[in-house]
Amino acid sequence: MQTTFTEDQLQDPGIQRANEILRACVHCGFCTATCPTYQVLGDELDSPRGRIYQIKDMLENERVPDAKTVKHIDRCLSCLACMTTCPSGVHYMHLVDHAREYIENTYKRPLSDRVLRWVLAQILPYPMRFRWALIGAKLGRPFRFLMPDARLRAMLDMAPRSIPPVSRNDDPQSFVPVAEKKMRVALMTGCAQKALNTDINDATIRLLTRLGCEVVVAEGAGCCGALTHHMGKTSESHATAAKNIKAWCAEMDGDGLDAIVINTSGCGTTVKDYGHMFRNDALAADAARVSGIAMDVSEILMKLDLPEGAEKETVVAYHAACSLQHGQKIKTYPKELLKKVGFTVVEPADSHLCCGSAGTYNLMQPEISGQLKARKVRTLEAKNPDIIAAGNIGCMMQIGSATEVPIVHTVELLDWATGGPQPRALPESGKQVPEIPILR
Repeated sequence: MQTTFTEDQLQDPGIQRANEILRACVHCGFCTATCPTYQVLGDELDSPRGRIYQIKDMLENERVPDAKTVKHIDRCLSCLACMTTCPSGVHYMHLVDHAREYIENTYKRPLSDRVLRWVLAQILPYPMRFRWALIGAKLGRPFRFLMPDARLRAMLDMAPRSIPPVSRNDDPQSFVPVAEKKMRVALMTGCAQKALNTDINDATIRLLTRLGCEVVVAEGAGCCGALTHHMGKTSESHATAAKNIKAWCAEMDGDGLDAIVINTSGCGTTVKDYGHMFRNDALAADAARVSGIAMDVSEILMKLDLPEGAEKETVVAYHAACSLQHGQKIKTYPKELLKKVGFTVVEPADSHLCCGSAGTYNLMQPEISGQLKARKVRTLEAKNPDIIAAGNIGCMMQIGSATEVPIVHTVELLDWATGGPQPRALPESGKQVPEIPILR
C-alpha cells in the first residue's frame, strides 16, 4: 500500500511503525474471510482491510476522527485472526492499537461512552474494586429490565453465580517444588481473574510445583495493562505494565527466573509485546528481557515431564482463545497436553473464530458479542462434550454464560489428572462427568 506521510510525521515512532505496517498491506482481502465482525455485519468497513484504509486516511491527514471512523474501529475485536491469515505479514495489532491511542487523544466521545470507559478502566484492573463491582452487579441484576443501555445490562450479566473468596495464594510469596527442582518461575496472577476465578492460579501453582518448579508471586506485579492498552489509554496501561517489568526484573536480578508464566492468554499476548510497547522508553531493555522469558502456561508445561495417562471416557471440547492461537501462535500445545494425560479432545467447527469476549468488547459491543457467543456455543455443543476447556478467563466467562456444559481452564484439567482436586465447576454444573484415574 502506498503511503504519503511527511518527513515530519515520520519522526513520530508511532507513525513510523504505522507506515511500515500500512506499506506491507497489498489489499488482497484474505483477511475478510476470517474476520468475525465482517462475517456478522458484512460491511467492508468492518473488515481489517476496511479499517486499514480508514486508519491510513486518519493518520496521514492528521484528521480528527469522525463518529463513523471511530464506530468501525471500536467494532474491531482485536482477535488477530487477520494476522494469522495475512500472506504479507501485516502486523495489524500494532496498527489498530496505535489508531486507538490516536482516537483516545483526539476524539471527544459522547458523555455516556466516556463515563463507561472510565468506569471500566478504574475497576477491571483492580481486583478488590472489581469484586465490589461484581457484588453490586449481582444485587442489581433483578432490576436489569430498567437499564436503558444494553452495555449496562451486559455489565450486570457479567457477574458470576458465585464470587469466590480471595485466594491467599495470590499474595507475594514463593512456593517450593514438591518434586526435584527443575526451574524457578514467576506466576502472573493477573487482575480480573483473581476476582472471577481463583481456582485457575491455585491449580497452576499445584501443577507447576508438582512438576518441579519453584513458583514465585512477585511483589509489586499486577495487571498486565491489556484492558486499558486496548482502549487507547496508553499512559494508564504503561503505568501498570511498568510495575510488572520492575517486579519481575527484581526477581530476575535476584535469585533468577527461567520463565514468567501466564495462564490468561490475553495477558500473555500483551506481556510478550512489552518490548515493543516500551521500545522508546527508559525501560526498553528491561521490557525486552521480560518479553523474552514470558510464556503461556502450556509452553512451560511442554518443557516439563507431564505424566502420560490412559485414555479416559471424558470428552473435552477445546476452545482456542484468539489471544493464544492468533496473538501468540500457540495452537497445538494445550490439545497435546490434554491428550497426553488421557482426555479425548475434540474441536468445534470454525475454531479460529472469536467467541466475542475480547477483553471489554462484550461490555462495550454487546450486540455483536452476543451473536459471536451464540455461534461459538452452538459449535462447541455440537460436539457433545462432557467439559469445555479454554486458556483465557474472558472466554470462559463468555461461553459459560450461555451453556450448561461446564467450562474450565486447561490447567485445571491437567492438575486434576495429575493428583489435584476435581475442578469446582464440574459438580456445580450439575452435569454428570465421568470419573478419571489420577496419575501419580
